[in-house]
Amino acid sequence: MQPTESQNLDSTNIDLKSTSEIVQIFHEEDRKAVAAVEAESEAIARAIELCIDAFRSGGRLFYVGAGTSGRLGVLDASECPPTFSTPAEMVQGIIAGGDVALRRSVEGEEDKPESGASAVRERQLTPQDVIVGIASSGRTPYVIGALKEAHAVGATTMFLCCVPPPEQLREWVTHFITPIVGPEIIAGSTRLKAGTATKLVLNMLTTVSMVKLGKVYNNLMVDVHASNTKLVARSIRIVQAVTGVDAAAAEAALAEAGGRAKLAIVMLTKGLNPTDANALLEKHSGFLRQILD
Repeated sequence: MQPTESQNLDSTNIDLKSTSEIVQIFHEEDRKAVAAVEAESEAIARAIELCIDAFRSGGRLFYVGAGTSGRLGVLDASECPPTFSTPAEMVQGIIAGGDVALRRSVEGEEDKPESGASAVRERQLTPQDVIVGIASSGRTPYVIGALKEAHAVGATTMFLCCVPPPEQLREWVTHFITPIVGPEIIAGSTRLKAGTATKLVLNMLTTVSMVKLGKVYNNLMVDVHASNTKLVARSIRIVQAVTGVDAAAAEAALAEAGGRAKLAIVMLTKGLNPTDANALLEKHSGFLRQILD
């Protein structure tokens, strides 16, 4: 039996416990998920470097999964454009059953390796791309089919699972990340600890990659896409924090910069017009630190 399907001795008779006692069990088990991810730090760092190499060569990052794993991949991918102004195609999530599976279960799709392979073919992967298969149990056929197809075209393949890596996958997988979280509070409910561990790993894969691509200055999201009132206000605060100008000056510079906080910062600190400021950014590959320091 897979560890993800086993019964957890620490949650035995959970249905007889008080609400407060159950909450405490969750706290204790969630700490195990964090510790399991920390134990994979070296593997995560290596995976990030592979993603950075792919992005720098014009490659893309794909997540592929079913159920909770697929939803978490789509979630992480969908957050990249508003947070870092990345093109929509740069990081993509693929879920068994398609977008409809984001809201409700699509029975049987995760059992079809040919569907995973077909989804990869539709994206026309190249050797510059990276694909991360996500499967808590380490055995989802849809994910394995996708990884085989990606391997066949020479893409970098990774596998994120919460069990020891299956030996048969080593033929098609370049790199493994395996946070071993142990049995779930409710046996088999991998949306719990396994889902938490998966989200923590995905947070790091994209966020650290974007930091290393120059999309963060200090700890500020200077490449934020100001697409709503909240993000416009955040952009103003970011420009103020870096340049020291008042809110009105930051807002005016942002308007002239077409809403691009990073561009507005260069304009204000270097006294440049938008065209020259953009040329300076391009010269430094978008790294604000190299311009300001």
